[in-house]
Amino acid sequence: MSVEAIQTQKAPAAIGPYSQAIRANGFVFVSGQIPIVPQSGEIAIGGFTDQARQSLENLRQILIASGTDLNKVVAVDVFITDIAQFKTFNEVYEEYFSGHKPARAVVEVKGLPRGVMVEVKCIAVAPAV
Repeated sequence: MSVEAIQTQKAPAAIGPYSQAIRANGFVFVSGQIPIVPQSGEIAIGGFTDQARQSLENLRQILIASGTDLNKVVAVDVFITDIAQFKTFNEVYEEYFSGHKPARAVVEVKGLPRGVMVEVKCIAVAPAV
């Protein structure tokens, strides 16, 4: 089994002992992405919509760095601190997943790293190596 860590400067560096993503056995496993702006290392300015968009953009950039893209995503897990934002998240999510609809779960959680409102992770089909 081949296991490769994925790293890109176009997404925030991991804030703990983990990789941005791992490519293994024909899949890419992207770690949870919070709304950190890679250029500044700061949380995206604005409200929930801005945080959701930045989290999804970070996810997209890691997928690109791994040689795949959003159209190859098979499952998405979303963690939000307020389930009342579910509809708002769906609106932003559709900007990134308009035609392709991967399996997905959205879970309300008590808290997330750095006090953010949203975190997103996914599994995608990896390119043939």
